[in-house]
Amino acid sequence: MQDFTGVPCVVDLATMREAVRDLGGDESKVNPLAPAELVIDHSVISDHFGTPEAFGLNVALEYERNQERYQFLRWGQGAFDEFKVVPPGTGIVHQVNIEYLARVVMVRNGQAYPDTVVGTDSHTTMVNGLGVLGWGVGGIEAEAAMLGQPVSMLIPRVVGFKLFGELPAGATATDLVLTITEMLRAHGVVGKFVEFYGQGVGAVPLANRATIGNMSPEFGSTCAIFPIDDETTTYLRLTGRPEQQIALVEAYAKAQGLWHDAAHEPVYSEYLELDLSTIVPSIAGPKRPQDRVILAQSKDKFAQALETYTSDPARTISVNYADQTFDLRSGAVVIASITSCTNTSNPSVMLGAALLAKKAVEAGLTSKPWVKTTLAPGSKVVTDYYERSGLQPYMNKLGFDLVGYGCVTCIGNSGPLPEPISAAINEADLAAVSVLSGNRNFEGRINPDVKMNYLASPPLVVAYALAGTMDFDFETEPLGQREDGSDVFLRDIWPSPSEIEATIAQAIGADMYRDRYADVFAGDNRWQSLQTPQGGVFEWDADSTYVRKPPYFDNMPRTPQPVSDITSARVLAKLGDSVTTDHISPAGSIKADSPAGKYLAARGVDGKDFNSYGSRRGNHEVMIRGTFANIRLKNLLLDGVEGGFTVDFLQADKPQTTIYEASEKYQANNIPLVILAGKEYGSGSSRDWAAKGTALLGVKVVIAESYERIHRSNLIGMGVLPLQFPVGQTAESLGLTGEESFTVKGVTVLNDGVTPKTVDVEAVKESGDVTAFSAPVRIDTPGEADYYRHGGIMQFVLRSLLEA
Repeated sequence: MQDFTGVPCVVDLATMREAVRDLGGDESKVNPLAPAELVIDHSVISDHFGTPEAFGLNVALEYERNQERYQFLRWGQGAFDEFKVVPPGTGIVHQVNIEYLARVVMVRNGQAYPDTVVGTDSHTTMVNGLGVLGWGVGGIEAEAAMLGQPVSMLIPRVVGFKLFGELPAGATATDLVLTITEMLRAHGVVGKFVEFYGQGVGAVPLANRATIGNMSPEFGSTCAIFPIDDETTTYLRLTGRPEQQIALVEAYAKAQGLWHDAAHEPVYSEYLELDLSTIVPSIAGPKRPQDRVILAQSKDKFAQALETYTSDPARTISVNYADQTFDLRSGAVVIASITSCTNTSNPSVMLGAALLAKKAVEAGLTSKPWVKTTLAPGSKVVTDYYERSGLQPYMNKLGFDLVGYGCVTCIGNSGPLPEPISAAINEADLAAVSVLSGNRNFEGRINPDVKMNYLASPPLVVAYALAGTMDFDFETEPLGQREDGSDVFLRDIWPSPSEIEATIAQAIGADMYRDRYADVFAGDNRWQSLQTPQGGVFEWDADSTYVRKPPYFDNMPRTPQPVSDITSARVLAKLGDSVTTDHISPAGSIKADSPAGKYLAARGVDGKDFNSYGSRRGNHEVMIRGTFANIRLKNLLLDGVEGGFTVDFLQADKPQTTIYEASEKYQANNIPLVILAGKEYGSGSSRDWAAKGTALLGVKVVIAESYERIHRSNLIGMGVLPLQFPVGQTAESLGLTGEESFTVKGVTVLNDGVTPKTVDVEAVKESGDVTAFSAPVRIDTPGEADYYRHGGIMQFVLRSLLEA
């Protein structure tokens, strides 16, 4: 688990303990039955950057903002068995997992069996690169799994992805994974497993495999797994795993037929293949990971994309910042961030970036003054090999000083832009750009001042910091000039594969991993000195704005009430395609004029201390107000409006209002709510608050063209009914405007133990005209039907504990 999803998970467990006690049960039964490890990695924000002091200042702010959350997690570590916390400032959960936590083969009671994992983060699949089967689940499903519930799913189709050839010089693991993302999104792999095989597997280093596995959610697949082979054991040895464990992994994998045989042609449900030699330098953007752009075409493709983000791409504004005056225009790269475990776990691209920085500095190049440059690796080992190689000073000279060990920019913790830059962007309504080595670039995710986001390898992040704009052709335009006036092109400073390999051999050793992870759960003095609550049942603080008791079990009877049909529901939001969980429940900054900001201000919290939505997930009052509050959300009930707004259908003139305020009115009038959506609804992060917030707003049903796997499951886990439009139909083709009232009939057969394949939906217009259709029910397994009947997965688990 990571802390943004882990804190609400522990909040739920604490609430469940209290509910079990209040209903006459044994609260000690609320306890993980399998090892549960949480890594605090989502809370550090790069407020400070570009100086050697940035890391220390950001850590101090992190503890100041999150002391209450961290005290709560330390309570959980003491209150629950089999629950451990990796303190802040250590690394990113998935990188810590592949470098230390993952066993590959487990042993318990003398029995060896394959290591498997579910994580409360969609990029849990990074461990697939080690040959460990695992994927992301919502926090509520993880809670159920910890308490002994099975993780259920439909038996998936498996896509065999054959690799052959080798990566050419100049191509990186990032270029490879962006190509695979494009291919698999086009093929369609939602709900499927992807398994890599073929002669080319052996040519893919383990770190590259981890990069590929990490982006399985961006492919749409449940997992993207590599086989176990010599490369696996080599990596385990490099990262300091015990020789006894390495020998067990090899012996077990060979005995069970899990060891890779490159000559074997397995039988799969579907097939794809890729010649690694065809990979070329690429980026992806400006708003989806699957929108790959060949680097050589990036300037032209950017110009085409820019037209949809600004009506005046040529507009410039003069800015005075850091003792320099310069013109800023749309396309300016204002954030260049080496961030995310996707790439910072990979020494080849990290050292490639540092070698490029060295050559750039030696050629007299500098980052542009308007670029916020940040370095946030997912492991302290990166710092160790940067220092051993002597390359960190060159990164610092380009502004890539260490800002923290955590997710940072990739999850929206990029921190504020310098005020003169931010003011200029907003005054001139510029389409500013971020370039990051992350895995997601969804709208509104990275920074509120940035409209366009591009994913790139760490070396290209450095290159774009030097260029300062997306309106740049690296083939024909120089990055600057040497002292003698000669031009410096990207090709002149791009490191060769042999340079990178030699640096890896010289700079990285198993001792680094052993030393860094020897006391991984201990933490620094700040962590150890935190005052920690005691006791098996948590004592809630009524004044807390971070950790509050949620209402999930309020007035819950010991036996579930019968489910009922949904009548006269009104539409809270009508949404388009590819609405992500970021759109539904943003993780980034809280605006002062938002419902969540007003809530915090009313409780005496200064704006500078609002922190992020992600850090406030232990407080349902903040999170309800933040649901559908993404600044880039487009509710099609309104024309030309972005943000968390809707129409109040309870008033005759149908005024615009916030989604939260509308929800309050509807719930006060006992009116259920519905969400209409397009394809790939709920794609992106596993965050269960996208479902929790939806449920707490009073939404009873979502009707979409298709769902991403985790969010569909989370909706059921919160008692929200996921329906699909009939095949080939959409809200538009059915003539649905969102002004109708909806009735859903046929749900009650669930009370008889029958899961309906379809239900009848009637949409009644103000004129009285009725649109009727039969909607497929996306309750996919018997277990999910049980959860829905109980009002949600937590209620089901709690009642099960009471009966045990």
